Amino acid sequence: MMKFKKFTWKSLGIITGLSLSLIVAGCNSNDGDVHAEANISDELDYTITGTEPGAGQTLKNEEVLDSYNNLAGWEQELSSAGAMLTQLSDAIENEEPIVFSAWSPHYKFAQWDLKYLDDPQGIHGDEEQITTIAREGLKDEMPEAYTILDRIELELPDVEDALLEAQEKDFETVAQDWADANQEIVTEWTDGVDSVEGTSIELALLPWDDAIFTANIAKIALEQQGFQVTLTQVDPAIMFESIATGSADASLAVWMPVTHAELYEQYESDFDDLGPNLDGAKTGLAVPAYMDIDSLEDLEPKD
Repeated sequence: MMKFKKFTWKSLGIITGLSLSLIVAGCNSNDGDVHAEANISDELDYTITGTEPGAGQTLKNEEVLDSYNNLAGWEQELSSAGAMLTQLSDAIENEEPIVFSAWSPHYKFAQWDLKYLDDPQGIHGDEEQITTIAREGLKDEMPEAYTILDRIELELPDVEDALLEAQEKDFETVAQDWADANQEIVTEWTDGVDSVEGTSIELALLPWDDAIFTANIAKIALEQQGFQVTLTQVDPAIMFESIATGSADASLAVWMPVTHAELYEQYESDFDDLGPNLDGAKTGLAVPAYMDIDSLEDLEPKD
């Protein structure tokens, strides 16, 4: 004959107590996840990884630190763009948190899965366009070149893929590879344009990777129509001055409406604006995509 253990209120108390313990343990487990997220700022040592002292983006980052109350006590670590990229690579390899200075186009966005942090105060500004400008008179004197330059448009992912390739090859080779793979696009730029015989044209550009790549793409398109193209790297002020004075013919390296706004306004009456050759250019602070934050406001002040 089977025997059944007598049920008692004491047994019920044990069962109830065990159930409550499991519930509390579960709640504590969730709290641990929240706590881990809340400590992301501590893991970052309340530090932004920047680039060179005095750079425009460095100054913007300092403005961010001064303007956001939740970034009180934060600092910006400065060195160089190369050192910043090394730190970024190391952090990603170990899946560690990092907040760093970012700009697009740049090969890092083709190499790694990254995201910009929202900047509700708009200190770094909205997305920009990279614009083509030409000296006054170019349209009449070299209508063929003017038409080609006016038609050139590139896509951000294509440029960033090319910039990644340029880490292993020279820009001339990368540009030629792109043109060979996208000859139908180049043909659209040159369609209906008369050929010339060795007409010289000079393009001014910045010593930035994206500007060098784009200028080499333009060089290929122009040379296909018979132009003899010279590429001259200068700083932004000289770039605008050379176009305004006619010592250079055109540039495809003007960032608007933020980065070069002051120089653009200074020389605006002395050049033709041919419109954007690339959309989606941007600067700001970014993180690896595996980090569970989306905004500068997700970070916490230092105690």
